[in-house]
Amino acid sequence: MYGRPAVALLVSMLLSGAAARAAEEPKAFACTFTTGISFSYEKGQFATEKASALSFGVAAIDLGAQTAELKTRGGTGHLRVAQAVNATHFLEVVTEGYLNVTTIYDKDEGKGTYPAVHSRHFSVMGQPIVAQYQGYCEGK
Repeated sequence: MYGRPAVALLVSMLLSGAAARAAEEPKAFACTFTTGISFSYEKGQFATEKASALSFGVAAIDLGAQTAELKTRGGTGHLRVAQAVNATHFLEVVTEGYLNVTTIYDKDEGKGTYPAVHSRHFSVMGQPIVAQYQGYCEGK
């Protein structure tokens, strides 16, 4: 069994490592998703089709405040941030209440980029549509 001093030391080491890692993380990303698949609900079942490529930026990342900005050709949006052990999740709740989630994983040192996935959950004219993309982000 560990005593309180040992536990306090362990917690301190973990927190200082997390703080150092957070300080090294980029404050912005440029993301490109070339592979994707879309599912639309029609006639009682989901139909599958290839999704078009997409790209966008994530800027003004503030892990302490858990906020960031989405940068698209059409403008900007507000993102909520949730940090995981080896990834950061960026959540966008769009005006109509639909949800987009982008997860950027730790840097792949061999490629020099960050593997990422992007999911969209929305509907058009009451028809549910879900899309899942795979790609990479570059730190800025």
